[in-house]
Amino acid sequence: MYVQAEEPSAAMGLRAMTLKLTNCGKRTYTLKGYPTIRVLDEDGKPLDVRVSHGSAGIATLDNFDAPPRQVTLRPNETALAGVVWRNTVTDPTVPAVNGKALDVAPAEGSPRQTVAELIDLGNTGKLGVSPWYTPEKPSTKTHTSTPAPRRSAWTTTQ
Repeated sequence: MYVQAEEPSAAMGLRAMTLKLTNCGKRTYTLKGYPTIRVLDEDGKPLDVRVSHGSAGIATLDNFDAPPRQVTLRPNETALAGVVWRNTVTDPTVPAVNGKALDVAPAEGSPRQTVAELIDLGNTGKLGVSPWYTPEKPSTKTHTSTPAPRRSAWTTTQ
């Protein structure tokens, strides 16, 4: 198994990041539930951060609060999980927390991997994680009708 993180998306203090787990083995791998995550400081030590299943009141995100489903990955297939947090300072007397990496395991008791990403939590001290899910696959249906030609908004007709 190989876990990697995509660069976080940030807007108005809300941060969201996708974890991608790839089955690098030769057998199927089954997951059900949530990745286990710890936020690490610059020395690789865990920070005091509360990690909750779902969006944890951080934001209203449907895919974060869906119940976990069993995900079975064949070799080279991937599963995704989301991580969400806010970079919010609610108390100026409490220092902001800036994690330097995530320590991730696909499930409780699984081998852990470190993913280097800045986790700028402000001083909220909480992170939400979605259950593992598989990315939607493109439709394999064949279309019998021919789509109409597209016209650019910049195209002029004469």
